[in-house]
Parts: sequence; C-alpha cells; structure tokens
Amino acid sequence: MRLDPQAALALGLLRLCLAQVNFAPHFFDNGVGSTNGNMALFSLPEDTPVGSHVYTLNGTDPEGDPVSYHISFDPSSRSVFSVDPNFGNITLVEELDREREDEIEAIISISDSLNLVAEKVVILVTDANDEAPRFIQEPYTVHVPEDTPPGSSILKVHAVDKDTGSGGSVTYFLQISRTLSSPPPNPSPEEGLSTLHPHKNMQSTKFAMDRHSGVLRLRPGTTLDYEKARAHFVTVVAKDGGGRLRGADVVFSATTTVTVNVEDVQDMAPVFVGTPYYGYVYEDTIPGSEVLTVAAMDGDRGKPNHILYSLMSESDGAFEINETSGTISITQSPAQLQREVYELHVQVTEVSSAGSPAAQAIVPVTIRIVNLNNHPPTFYGESGPQNRFELSMYEHPPQGEILRGLKITVNDSDQGANAKFNLRLVGPGGIFRVVPQTILNEAQVTIIVENSAAIDFEKFKVLTFKLLAIEVNTPEKFSSTADVVIQLLDTNDNVPKFTSQYYIARIPENVPGGSNVLAVTAVDPDTGPWGEVKYSIYGSGADLFLIHPSTGIVYTQPWASLDAEATARYNFYVKAEDMEGRYSLAEVFVTLLDVNDHYPQFGKSIQEKTMVLGTSVKIEATDQDAEEPNNLVDYSIIRVEPANVFDINAHTGEIRLKNSICSLEALHNITPSGVYTWSLEVQATDRGSPSFSTTASLKIDITDTEMLSRSPMDAFLMQTKDNPMKAVGVLAGIMAIIVAITVLVSTATYWRNRKSNKVLPVRRVLRKRPSPAPGTVHIKWLKFNRTKAAAKFVLQEDAPNENCNNHSQGSPPPPRAPAPPPPPGMAPSTAAAPWTVPTVSGSLTPPQPQHLPKPKALGSPMQSALVSELRQKFEKNNVASKAYF
Repeated sequence: MRLDPQAALALGLLRLCLAQVNFAPHFFDNGVGSTNGNMALFSLPEDTPVGSHVYTLNGTDPEGDPVSYHISFDPSSRSVFSVDPNFGNITLVEELDREREDEIEAIISISDSLNLVAEKVVILVTDANDEAPRFIQEPYTVHVPEDTPPGSSILKVHAVDKDTGSGGSVTYFLQISRTLSSPPPNPSPEEGLSTLHPHKNMQSTKFAMDRHSGVLRLRPGTTLDYEKARAHFVTVVAKDGGGRLRGADVVFSATTTVTVNVEDVQDMAPVFVGTPYYGYVYEDTIPGSEVLTVAAMDGDRGKPNHILYSLMSESDGAFEINETSGTISITQSPAQLQREVYELHVQVTEVSSAGSPAAQAIVPVTIRIVNLNNHPPTFYGESGPQNRFELSMYEHPPQGEILRGLKITVNDSDQGANAKFNLRLVGPGGIFRVVPQTILNEAQVTIIVENSAAIDFEKFKVLTFKLLAIEVNTPEKFSSTADVVIQLLDTNDNVPKFTSQYYIARIPENVPGGSNVLAVTAVDPDTGPWGEVKYSIYGSGADLFLIHPSTGIVYTQPWASLDAEATARYNFYVKAEDMEGRYSLAEVFVTLLDVNDHYPQFGKSIQEKTMVLGTSVKIEATDQDAEEPNNLVDYSIIRVEPANVFDINAHTGEIRLKNSICSLEALHNITPSGVYTWSLEVQATDRGSPSFSTTASLKIDITDTEMLSRSPMDAFLMQTKDNPMKAVGVLAGIMAIIVAITVLVSTATYWRNRKSNKVLPVRRVLRKRPSPAPGTVHIKWLKFNRTKAAAKFVLQEDAPNENCNNHSQGSPPPPRAPAPPPPPGMAPSTAAAPWTVPTVSGSLTPPQPQHLPKPKALGSPMQSALVSELRQKFEKNNVASKAYF
C-alpha cells in the first residue's frame, strides 16, 4: 500500500519524536518483607547496630541507562541512614530509639542523570526490650497501727516500663527485708533487762505482694507487734516480661524499699523493772526509812500511760508504799516485827488519758530482817560473779530507755543495815542513770538513758562506765566495781554538712560549655547508705550551671556562653541530701574573669578637630571589656599628611604641636601651600593579652587665637576679600531688610494714631524732673538698642599676636552720627499749667571707641569706606524713625 506524501511526512516526524523521548527511571516495589526495592512498608528493630546494611534500593531505567540512588531527610530531623549512590545499599548511621522516635520519614530518589524520581517513605521502628521498669512516687513510707487486721492492704507501689508488649508488662514480688525488733515486753527473771537490737537480712514472712497490682498486704494469719518490731523494711522488685535485645532474651528489673513504721496501741500490761525484788531491814533501822523501790512502766512504749503503785494486804501494817514512786518504807521498829521474812505483793495500775484505771500487774517483793556485816557487795551476771558487762545498741535511744541487754544483779549477803549499800555509775556524767541507787541486800541493776543526745556514734564508738557499789552505814565501807562497755551502732541522725557555707570560684568568661567551675563537698558523718550524699543545684543564678549528683563538681551548661560584660557575677545554692531527705545548703559565688575580647572604639566626634596654637585636641576611645588592663587604651599616631608636626600622649590621647612649632608662619614654612589642615591616622590599642587595636582618620584645622577672636563681620570680610562685589551685595540686602522694617513700623504707628483721633503736638514738651539739671535726657534702653544695632557694623579686631609679630595699619574711626537739636526753652508761668501731652526727648549717640587696637587692613580702602557710610546711614534712619514714643 502506497502512502501519500503528507502521511509519510507525518509518520516520519512521529518516529523522530519517539526516538528523542527519554523515559524516567523507577523503583521496584517488592512488597512487605522485602529488603530491596523502594522501602515500601519497611520496618527496623530499634536495637539494630549502627553500621548495619539494612536495605538495598533497587530500580531501573527504561532506556537501560545507569541509575544513581539518593536518600534525604527533613532538616529538623536526624539523618539516620546513608546510601551508596551506585549500588543503593542503605546503612544505619544513627542509633535508633523507639521510645523517642517510632517512625522515620525519608525521601528516596533515583536518577538517570536526566530525570529524577523521588518518593517519600516511612520506616517503622519496632520495639526491643531495652528499658527497665522504674518506680514512681518514691520513697515509699507508711505508718501502720500494730492492731491492723491480717490481710489488710498497706500500700500500693507502681512501676512503669516504656517498652511495649511483654517487655512493657510489670510484675511485682518481695525480696529479703530488714526488721528492727525488740525482745518480748515481759522478760523472765533469768533474762533481766535488754535493749533494742536489729535483725538484718531476715526473710520477712509478715507481708505479701500482689504480683499484678503492686499492693502490699499484711499476710493472713500474721500480726504486727510494736514491742517486737517498730519498723519493717520491705524490698519490692519490679520485673518486666522479658523480650529480645540484640539477639538475646533479656529481663530487666528494678527495686525499691518500702518502710513500714509500726504505731503503738494500748495492748500491753505494765512491766516491772529489776525483778526480783529483795529488801532487807536491819535491827537498827528507823521507822519511816526506805527499804527498797520497785519500778514499773507501761508495756506500750509508744504512748505510755501513767502508773500508780499499791501494796496488797500481806504486810500486817509493817510496810507502806508510795503510790507514785514505788518506794517501800518500814512503818514500825524492827524489834516489833513478828516475822523474819515478809512476802509482799505490789500491784501497779495504768491510768488512761481519760483518768480511768486500765491494765494491771502484780510483782512479789521479799523483805528480810538481818543484822550482820561480813560480805562486800558483789556483781553477778547470768553465769555467776562478773566484773565486766558488754552491750551493743543504737545511738540516740529514746529518753528513759532501759538497757535491756545488760543483766546485772548486785548482792550483799549480810543482813539488816550491813547489807545496805549505794550504787553509782562512774563515767561520763549525765548520759545514764542507775536504779536503784540504794540497795538493801540484793537488787537487779537497771541502767536508764538520761541524755539521748550524748549517745552519739559520731562522737563515741564505745562508751565505758564503772558500776560502784559501796556500803552506807558500816564502818568498813565495803565496796566493789564492775565495768560496763557499750558498743554504739549508727543510725541516720546527721544532716549532710558542707565544708563551707560559701564557695567562691573565679573562671574566665571564655570557658567552653561543660567546663568545671568548682567542687563542693558535703560530709555526712553517718555510715553506710545513710552517709551517701546527693548534690543538686537551684536558685535564680543557676540556669547556666549544673552539678554532678555524686562528686559535687559544678560545671557550666554545655550550651552556656558566659560574658563578663553582661553579667560578671552569679550566685546560687547547692543542696546536699542524704537518702532520707535530710539536707543542708551552701551558697556559691561565681565571678567571671574578664578576657580581652573587645576592640577599642573611637567616638563619632573624632572625625574633625580644630587646634589653637598653644593648646591641644583630645581623642578618646572606649573599650567595652569589664576589667583592667583589658579596658585601658593607649594612643599613637600612625600616619600624618602632609608632615608630622604632632606629638600624642599615649595615655590621655592629647595631641599637641611639636615644641618647635609656635606660630602659623612655622607651619607655613612646612606647607608652602598655606593649607593648615592636617590628615592623621590615629590608633587606639588596649593593654590586654592578646592586644586589640582600632585605627581612625582625623582632620585637624590649625588656627591661632587671633583668628578665633574676630567678629562675624571680620570673618565675613576676610572670606570675601578677593570678591568685593559679594560683600556689597550682602550689605545691600541687609539695608533693604532694615528699610522694610522701618516702613512697617511707621505705617503701623500712623494708623494707630489715626484711629485714636488724637492730635499730637508738633512741638515736643519736656517734663521737668527734679534731677539732674535741665539737659538732654538719655533713655538707657533706647540708647542700648540704638548702639547695639549700629555696633553690628563696627569692625573689632583682636590684639596682634606677639609671638607671630603681626603688624597692621589702623583705619580712622568712623564719624559720629549728628546729634538732634536741643529742645526749646520753657518760659516760667504763674498761671495754672496748661494741659500737655507728655513726651520723652532723647539723643542717639554712637558707641565711643574703647581704645581698641587698630584693626587689620582689609583687602582695599573701598571696603572700609563702604562700611563707614553704611553705618552712618543706619544711625540716621534710626533717629528719624524713633522721634516719638
């Protein structure tokens, strides 16, 4: 089939266009789970190591041209990946953190050097178990009454884990706990008195933890007892569900301590101290004498009740007891007593806060009648006679606390008064007291805390006393001693204290961010965890500083930029705190040391100066640095044109002519052109290290006092001496202005008089004045105004300069203005004086020459004559226009 020519031409053009078209390249879309293609639905675990090859971009060009690959990110985000432009291999270059960024947006592109195709992709960051649980709202402290029912909820702890899935689930369980306990409130006679003692690292069986909710409960079937344990420390562990991290299964956990403080309730009977009780009555004892004292206290030590003593009815009236002190006294003479041994029973009764009787207790008391003295007092322990007793106890026990760990008995085997002795505690005074202080025959020795503050582990690790028992009423004064050694245990009773209340630091202002400023130190005398100190910082001046919580090193913020010129001093507070929140403060003062970081700056008025011979001109530059010598400026002259004729004071910036130049003629010899303008380049240099300097250009016009003292007219005539016509034109303009003002004043006066319809007399009438003699009256203000106006045209020349030997020919003084005619004489009259219009007559006189020096000759005599003529005309016009007032 044959095509017509037009169809063949169109077909050829179409083939040519298709041959020139270049199609754009494109990515392959390989779907989910693929590691090459266009990164569609691509995800990456957050624990992927940096530097890993994570994906391969893959695409093609329809024409088979080579392609290159690129990846880019938003400027506000991190560049997490890099790509090999030739092979499309994508490498992880930044560490991933799903908790901070769970998806990454990127723009991938493919290019065949002619066409560029870009696609926006979102890479999902999947979770790995890289976060540990964290307890919130610490510390956990709760107060629980000791009668709380078993199974009751005590406290709820809560921990959070930022991971997802099993790694973010938290379960709770209990660990080893520590309990502060005390012995049973009713010790047996063999046990005697004991003190509080700790039991550490005991598995607590009193509490249970709900593993899902974190609720701490009192275990069913168990109760709390304040008298046995006043505080429980329960360690709670929070554990996540585990997960994969860097190819391994890991489980993270965290711990916290719950402090359970047990509160006392009234559930214990009174307790006697120092049992058994033995008393002895000697045959020489006086009725009313004390036999012995029983002591009891409320078994509930947290909130003790008041107690009262009473004696049962077995005494046959031979003894009585003081209801408040517990002292038993004899009421009869020993000779009247019917028995050798009296078995008494003492009852003690608690009195509640409402005043009603509460719990009671009874103790037996044995009293013997003896009369021998052949044995000294002897101290006994649990295993027999003993002269050394040891005890461990916590520092600062409660006031009135009994040292229950000491089981001491003192005995005198004699009878009656021979067995009576006093008991004293010898050692540091005021710390403990011993009861009873007076003993008959035998008694249990009780040592009671008298001064809790003095029992300080930080002052004394060991306290040593002596028990002294000495007979009272015997001539022999038998006695014996026993050593009491108390080992103190530490508690958290001290506040961390700084080594100084104030810390002062001086640092350069140009220190980089994160630089150390100073180290503060606080000391907590307590031992163990209680002595660990944590530092913090606060205050209005602390914004630019941080403190290391453990070392106490204060350093600047990484982004901090200090400037001594803006703020030279900072002050803030540092805080030292122990694990239970006890803290102290110290104030820190930081002074910035100035660094030479500013250039001297000249003022705007330095560009042009005028120098009078014999004087100086001053340049001044300021330096914004805060301290010397950085802000001290020295001055120098770098360049002078046309010649250097100046000296400069390096400290003050004063510029003077050299001593050899004293006149303008000397300058004229240096610059024959007659130009007295110098161009200088001056430099201001500060004294810092390194030093900075600034230069400025300065023009100085040199003149002398003669040129400065000329009047404005002199200056004008000197300027126009080469152009007389300019001077004539200016003077003619001034005269025209004066004439116009005169015409306006005259016209205004005429119309004012016409409107008032008053006829002014032709002649002037003088009003006689008492003084002076008849003559011409001068009005000062009129004369002043006339002469001031005329003086504008008087040439006043300065005195010739003696140093420069200037001589000039003086011109004759200008002629005076003609004086007005005298007033007509007034004839005396005896008749009444006619009515007259009062007028004032005056005369206008030119200023008298004040013996001024002869003026310098002007450019030509014509100018002087012109000035004189203009002045005469001006004075005449003023006299004519001011004839009437």
